[in-house]
Amino acid sequence: MAGIHITDIEAAINWWRQRSPSPDGISLCPEVRALAEVYALMVYYHETLADERSMPRAARQAWLAWYAQTPDAPCIAICSTAQGDAVCKGCGRTEHEVQHWPRLSPGEKREVWRRITMENTAWRFNRYAERARLAGGEDHPPVERFAHVAPPAA
Repeated sequence: MAGIHITDIEAAINWWRQRSPSPDGISLCPEVRALAEVYALMVYYHETLADERSMPRAARQAWLAWYAQTPDAPCIAICSTAQGDAVCKGCGRTEHEVQHWPRLSPGEKREVWRRITMENTAWRFNRYAERARLAGGEDHPPVERFAHVAPPAA
């Protein structure tokens, strides 16, 4: 069971606030209200994760709308798991995560994204940041997309 981190709830609230600003500075759109209720309960109970499957329907739908505009996969088309590494040097996912990515739930994918971002060791965050930008969140993008990118300095 995947948990949705409180920072993802915050990001979704901010995305919705920007997308549907308050007309009077006081009222909130329904999506922000639904997410804010979950966020408030998480803060009150000192929780960092919301259960992906038990979120109220309106909050889950609002979160999924935000999630749909985020990059799907961290792949930068340099997969070292194919060479036997347990963890990909390019994206930071484990071999199991790479193989099962299409079957992971949105919450499970966000858990992986959070972990690799916090670790900040994958090449997508340093040596190959330009490749990460060009990959656009596609899982295993075509290598031809990166033909014009110069390799990083040693």
